[in-house]
Amino acid sequence: MTIEIRPVIPADHAAWLPLWLGYLDFYQSALPTETSAVTWQRFLDPSEPTHAALAWRGDQAVGLVQWIFHRSNWSVENSCYLQDLFVAADTRRTGTGRRLIEHVYAQARAAGASRVHWLTHESNGNAMQLYQRIAERSGFIQYRKNL
Repeated sequence: MTIEIRPVIPADHAAWLPLWLGYLDFYQSALPTETSAVTWQRFLDPSEPTHAALAWRGDQAVGLVQWIFHRSNWSVENSCYLQDLFVAADTRRTGTGRRLIEHVYAQARAAGASRVHWLTHESNGNAMQLYQRIAERSGFIQYRKNL
């Protein structure tokens, strides 16, 4: 199966949105339509630190990855937060998730970032099998408070 990874362009919205909604559904989440619309516009704004790419099999988008460059108090260089990764169910276990992560690694290197980091839910065992092969588990536990 030939998979092409490429940055999103304005014409990709109709391909991106079902993957985005699938990702939110996977994590049993929902967002206001306005939030998703603003998120999409940020990907297209070159002044924003947030980016997105789609994995394409022919003319069908089968995966997405979204990342954000940010400052760090632990290095002079920026860090890269891989915020969202999703592969359509019928394309999982084909190497597409790995290719999407490696795409972010390449973008982070090109931008001079010192590291790429991400989170996953403890119930996402299939994804963690991949992550343990291509990254190091930090041991940190996330806490959050919605405001």
